[in-house]
Amino acid sequence: MPPEAHGHDQRPRLPRGRRLGIDVGSVRIGVAVCDPDGILATPVETVRRTPSGTADLERIAELVDEYEAIGVVVGLPKTLNNTAGVAAETARGFGERLAERIAPVEVHWQDERFTTVTAQQALHASGRSVKSSRGVIDQAAAVAILQGWLDARR
Repeated sequence: MPPEAHGHDQRPRLPRGRRLGIDVGSVRIGVAVCDPDGILATPVETVRRTPSGTADLERIAELVDEYEAIGVVVGLPKTLNNTAGVAAETARGFGERLAERIAPVEVHWQDERFTTVTAQQALHASGRSVKSSRGVIDQAAAVAILQGWLDARR
């Protein structure tokens, strides 16, 4: 029997370890983490952006240490026609500064075009208002970013 018949996949496995997913917004950063086997992403917290300082960057670096993360997945919000707008430039700039701060921990990028909208729709469907759920939406978007990245590599 070929190996596939036994459920063995020929793709290289992800190295074992936790990864953080981050959704960089102009006001808040949603943070998620996955289990060491890279199966399930769960929400962690929402960090207030400090564009004029480094408190947000330092908090994410603390979370990398706290969770002993081996990688960080940053959502890259491309526009519907697949171009990088202002939001993508903001996310990329933050991700690049984060990469310098947390090296040798790797930073990866994940297309996140619909994650915030999907998170808002899911929360709305569960009966929560968008206004009361803003921090939760950021965390849910970070979960969607990280889960999408993990699923694409499974």
